[in-house]
Amino acid sequence: MSIRRKLFFTMAVFIIGMGIMFSLITKVVVINILDVMLKVDRSHETNELATAFAHYYETHHRSWNGIQHIRLNTDIMKKHEQAGVVLLSPEGKQLYTTGEVPVSWMIGLGISTKVQADGKTVAFLHYYDHEVGNMAKVRKGITSSVATLSLLSAAALVLISLFVAHWLSKRFTAPLELLLPAIDRLGKGEFGIQAPVITKDEYGKVAQTFNEMSKQLQQAEEVRRRLMADVAHELRTPLTILRGKLDWFQQQRRPIEPEKLLPLQDELIRLTRLVEDLHQLSLAEAGKLPLERKPTDMESLLQQLIERVAPSAEEKNIRIHLTCSTNYTTISVDPHRITQVFLNLLVNAIRYTPEGGTVNVVIDEEPSMLQIAVTDTGIGIAPEHLPFLFHRFYRTDEARTRNRGGTGLGLAIANEFVSAHGGTIDVHSTPGQGTTFLVKLPR
Repeated sequence: MSIRRKLFFTMAVFIIGMGIMFSLITKVVVINILDVMLKVDRSHETNELATAFAHYYETHHRSWNGIQHIRLNTDIMKKHEQAGVVLLSPEGKQLYTTGEVPVSWMIGLGISTKVQADGKTVAFLHYYDHEVGNMAKVRKGITSSVATLSLLSAAALVLISLFVAHWLSKRFTAPLELLLPAIDRLGKGEFGIQAPVITKDEYGKVAQTFNEMSKQLQQAEEVRRRLMADVAHELRTPLTILRGKLDWFQQQRRPIEPEKLLPLQDELIRLTRLVEDLHQLSLAEAGKLPLERKPTDMESLLQQLIERVAPSAEEKNIRIHLTCSTNYTTISVDPHRITQVFLNLLVNAIRYTPEGGTVNVVIDEEPSMLQIAVTDTGIGIAPEHLPFLFHRFYRTDEARTRNRGGTGLGLAIANEFVSAHGGTIDVHSTPGQGTTFLVKLPR
């Protein structure tokens, strides 16, 4: 399950659970309070009393003089237990009081109503009875109860949320905490370091990608070191020969015969070829190799290459056969680059095929591809060497030693040239039976 879904379901369950819990608590408290409040209604009594006091005020020349001597309707006072009334002037002066309940109770817990005359408020009436008092107490309790409940619920929600947030952050950042030390070690140059993969979500994919990147960096570093060592070795041999010869000529202190300069020229040619091969390989690997594509008949091109290497094959009594099983052999390629590819394959096939052997070149057709196979009956290549055969300067112990091989860049260049054309090159070999290089080029 992805991290997004994990977070969504976790937070959804948490919020829903807290909502249900809060709703249940609020329902139990608030519904009970409302049930009590809805059972108490004194609008009729308060309106009747307010009308009576307003009538008294108007009939006494808009004055409250003598109001303390009147007697209220006994039916209202007898109807409810502990009924009482307090009348206050707009300035807060006590004008009238009846009932056995303390005045402070009637004012604090009673129902307040305006007494109006001619549209003006002339007094405030406070009515109180037993049920009204209970209702007022409940009403006052609502504020404190809801406030207390809200504060407690908020505090509990915050504490639980903090705990859940801490747990979630710890749970979902644990893979990153395991990955960070590996990143630090990789940044310090420890290529190949592997991070533990403990999940199958995005974090696990990040760790797997990191591990693959670390392996690739390690391989790239090994290739770089090997390349530097191989280049140094390849350059050291001809340079040592050149220097030794020149030192010897200098010590002789006499004119140099032209034929003695030929070995020096051979070494310079070797150096020039090595530098040019490295330059071409670097361009191909960077994707900057210039290609001059044009329609090329591959059957004709391969026939020319076979004629070119025929003298070397005849020296070893090696037969070279070209077979074409398709009529469509013309494709758009750079003939110079492709010539270098198949010339390298043919030279290698002749070099590592014993006397009396055979080299077969077969042209075949695949959907949107032209397939060319170069097969020899040579000594073959051990399976452990096949994955590295197209690496720079790579040589097998049996077939590609420096004494018998070239610079060790031929197959690497061939691989890059074929890739630049959008094709592929593969190798299949059986030790003691021969090797097949399979090149596929797009039409």
